[in-house]
Amino acid sequence: MSHYDYLIVGAGLFGSVFAYEANKRGKKCLVIDKRNHIAGNIYTEKVEDINVHKYGAHIFHTSDKAIWEYVNQFAEFNNYINSPVASYKDELYNLPFNMNTFSRMWGIKTPAEAKAIIAKQIEDLGITEPKNLEEQALKLVGTDVYEKLIKGYTEKQWGRPCTELPSFIIKRLPLRFIYDNNYFNDRYQGIPIGGYTQIIEKMLAGSDVKTDTDYFEFINENPDIADKTVYTGQIDEFFGFEYGSLEYRSVRFETEILDEDNYQGNAVVNYTDREVPYTRIIEHKHFEFGKQEKTVISREYSAEWKPGVEPYYPVNNDKNNALYEKYKALADTRKDVIFGGRLGQYKYYDMDKVIIAALDSVKNEFGE
Repeated sequence: MSHYDYLIVGAGLFGSVFAYEANKRGKKCLVIDKRNHIAGNIYTEKVEDINVHKYGAHIFHTSDKAIWEYVNQFAEFNNYINSPVASYKDELYNLPFNMNTFSRMWGIKTPAEAKAIIAKQIEDLGITEPKNLEEQALKLVGTDVYEKLIKGYTEKQWGRPCTELPSFIIKRLPLRFIYDNNYFNDRYQGIPIGGYTQIIEKMLAGSDVKTDTDYFEFINENPDIADKTVYTGQIDEFFGFEYGSLEYRSVRFETEILDEDNYQGNAVVNYTDREVPYTRIIEHKHFEFGKQEKTVISREYSAEWKPGVEPYYPVNNDKNNALYEKYKALADTRKDVIFGGRLGQYKYYDMDKVIIAALDSVKNEFGE
């Protein structure tokens, strides 16, 4: 095989931004991915002429104008606003928690009424030093919002009771005393018209790409393939789990084509009661205001991660963060490897933050 300046492991957003920028600087890149497609978790595929977010809903949002302009080089974005709905038993509520939520919950109209109810519930609980996530959430939002919209959903996400989860997982729970269902506060928001995969295709246009390729097998057969490596896989796996495994949560998807034009009337509906096994249902056509005759839905099930299952997000508790620091110390000794992305840096990233982190790595690498 040819020799490359960079072997980039992972054709997701971090690796693709790095490849694009390195390529612009005249560097030769080989990008490999163990999946049979590029774009990582932002991969979208056409099903019934609908762009399906195969690995869960991805809504691009940022307050950074430069990053918004950067990503708009690669696709035109629509004006989609994320306004999820929560389903609790037979009740529907708007998210994030706002005056539409409180009006539906308590039959009130004014911010003063909502604030008074929440303050009274918090006062009656008398929690001073929260000992777990449940107490932390109750101290922030009171009993009703917690019981109906937080407790069951959080327990499904983490696979354990809220009383067994540390309080620091919920540092704040934004309460909005306005009638506004826009989930994000960011200035810029939207979905790329035609899906996300096209963005990665354009970023990787100047690089060689190999999918269905396991890094460890590949590097064993091609040890001198590149001068440097950009690694976006699991940092603990890279070092042979020398200090043990970091913990992750995973997600399982059940996707279904329905012979109807509109299943739930919204792109995202969260199921917040514990008895419903999935955390949410995504109806993909609504991300792009689709008018197709059929629809595609995905049910999401949160799951415990184990080797062989796709890791989705890190469990950033004290134990895992301490373990990551040991791996990071090892990583710092490897001047031939750049670690990036949510798995390489053991950090949950929104898409705009992934781009920022990748561009920071580019600046560090090329001194610009």
